[in-house]
Amino acid sequence: MLEKISRNWWTYAVRGVIAIIFGIVAFARPGQALQALVLVFGAFALVDGIFAIFAGIAIRRYFERWWAVLLEGVTGIVIGLLTFFWPNMTALALLYFIGAWAVITGIFEIVTAIQLRRVITGEWMLILGGLLSIIFGVLMFVFPGAGAVSVIWMIGFYAIVFGISEIIFAFRLHSLRREFEKATK
Repeated sequence: MLEKISRNWWTYAVRGVIAIIFGIVAFARPGQALQALVLVFGAFALVDGIFAIFAGIAIRRYFERWWAVLLEGVTGIVIGLLTFFWPNMTALALLYFIGAWAVITGIFEIVTAIQLRRVITGEWMLILGGLLSIIFGVLMFVFPGAGAVSVIWMIGFYAIVFGISEIIFAFRLHSLRREFEKATK
């Protein structure tokens, strides 16, 4: 199996290079990277909706609640189309969801820490994490543009680190490929 994987070592290298390029673009042009991510989400929602409609129709004879799958598909298509017609609104809504998630998570972390006070020490770290989550969430609401840039930069950083690790893995596979070739001669 490893021999077969090592034959295609270059695919991992290409994948790594593409990830690094995307990461660099995310840092250099965060607005365009955000638009690309929103459009990819829209395409996914649209295609997923279409397949869900086909699945709902296909199972209508076997599943009593087939209409739920059908409605899921319609929702996906509507969300996908809305994303294409109003990509900026979709990006803004996504940032507000992230902000709301951070605030709610922060509140629950603080409540949990207060309840755990009697059981453990060091609960202040959970409180601190909760406060940071709340601050982050509020900042996402107050400064959504900066929030968008920071999210894109985090994705860009991840893409670069992922790309580097893929390239390192590719070269490791390439060296294994050479070892396999020497062993078979």
